[in-house]
Amino acid sequence: MNVVIMGCGRVGAQLAALLEEAGHKVAILDTDTYSFRRLPPSFEGTPLVGDGTDEEYLKKAGIEEADAFVAVTQGDNRNVMAAQIAKHVFNVPKVVCRIYDPLREELYKTLGLETISPTTVAAQLLRDKVVG
Repeated sequence: MNVVIMGCGRVGAQLAALLEEAGHKVAILDTDTYSFRRLPPSFEGTPLVGDGTDEEYLKKAGIEEADAFVAVTQGDNRNVMAAQIAKHVFNVPKVVCRIYDPLREELYKTLGLETISPTTVAAQLLRDKVVG
């Protein structure tokens, strides 16, 4: 599977490493070259400096051949914008974006985006620890 990831923070770097270990081809975009230090030394994917909301950078990352796109930057708006571009402009079959704001997450789901809210997930896990 060809995967393009936008955001090389802790989650993006870990996801890139996990996908590559599983045999997938991975390209990861970030606006800051320093972010790539989080990738393991054994990473053989493609790290690219660029903005994942820019179609030209997405093309350089291989979005036109991508089977999946994941947006995991710190910005909900950037993640949603990039996810919309991947889904509607490049017709990537599987698009997932991280959304911190649970209220926005519900809205974006109605737009057909597959989202994950770490805020909601963490709150549910914490609730289970407290109550269970």
